[in-house]
This record gives sequence, C-alpha cells and structure tokens, in this order.
Amino acid sequence: MRIRRVALALTSVAAIGLAPTAIVHALAWGHQAGSTNAAPHRDVLLVLGAGVLPDGQPGAYLKARLDLAADLYASGKASVILVSGDNREANYNEPLAMQRYLVRHGVPAGRIVRDPAGFDTYDSCVRAKRIYGVSRLTLVTQGYHLPRAVATCRMVGVDTFGVGDHSAKAASPGQWRYGVVRELPAAWKTMYDVVSRRTPTLGQPDPSVQQALGS
Repeated sequence: MRIRRVALALTSVAAIGLAPTAIVHALAWGHQAGSTNAAPHRDVLLVLGAGVLPDGQPGAYLKARLDLAADLYASGKASVILVSGDNREANYNEPLAMQRYLVRHGVPAGRIVRDPAGFDTYDSCVRAKRIYGVSRLTLVTQGYHLPRAVATCRMVGVDTFGVGDHSAKAASPGQWRYGVVRELPAAWKTMYDVVSRRTPTLGQPDPSVQQALGS
C-alpha cells in the first residue's frame, strides 16, 4: 500500500508539473503549420528575437527564423514583418540585426517594423496587440518554442497561427535539446504572466504597422 501511495503521489506531482505544458499545447493545437506552403496569408508576420553575435549578425537560431520569415514574405503569406527583440543596451540590438538581415534577403525595408522591447515571448505578444494594434498574425520561431509562443499570443487576445523552424536542430542538436527542456519551466512562467496580467514595457501606441500596411 505504501508503494502505491508513493506512486500515486508521484503521478499527481508529475501531472501538476506538466499541466502548464499541456495547456500550452492544447491552445496551440490546430494553429500551427508544418511548412511555408501550409501557412495561411495574414497581413502581419511576427518574428521573435534571439541571440545576435558580437559582430551584429544574427546567431544561427535567429538566422533560421529570419530565413523562414523571408520565405513566407516571398511566398505572399504576409505583407508586413514585425521583428520583436531585445534592444535594452545601445550595443545590443536584435531588431536592427533582424531588419538588416531581412533587407539583404529581399524584404523591402518599408515592410519591416522594429519592436525594440520584445524582451521575451509574452512581452512581444502583448506589445504586438497593445502598442502596434495587431490582432491577427502569423508567428515564426523554432519548432520546440512554437506551441508556447502561439498559445501566449492567443491568451493575450491575438489570433495567432505559427510556423516553426526545424532546420536549426541539425546544426546545433545540443542547443535544441536544451531548448526543449527549457520549455517546461517556461510554460509555468507563461501561465503566471498571463494570469497575473503582467505589464511589460509599453509606451505610446505606434502606428508603424498600419502605416506599412497602407504604403
């Protein structure tokens, strides 16, 4: 009986521990595409930031996201790309690196809007809605991160469809495995942010996305 009680207790703990991950995947179910061709057209494409190298070039994971975003734009799946990342320090600027890379790969500069305060997934989703006035978008990130990113945007009121990059897995399998494991505690943080309605860095509404759509 004691072994059974211990087993039941461990099962309950495991179920509770995985509950946020289960919620995330349930909310993202049916809102993800496995390829560029399967993605619907939406006016705005949101690319989440990632590491930038000391020379200002996108790191491998960010480069993979941007390549996917450029393909989606070239395929007519989006009209404007919102690049959201970290620019807290003058010598570190993810959105600028993202914009420059996309321009080099055929996306007109006037079709790219930089969000300098996308410090994490939740911040980027909230700011897309509250600062840039976007209520419907396609989101691009790595495949292991995609369910949480899609679910986060949906929970803050943005109708979101996601397309995930999987090419980076072969290039850096160790980093990919770390990312997969990291999603478990990150799902808890996401649920806390959403339930507590944490307020990210905001400011005045920015009409740049709507202006780019109208140009």
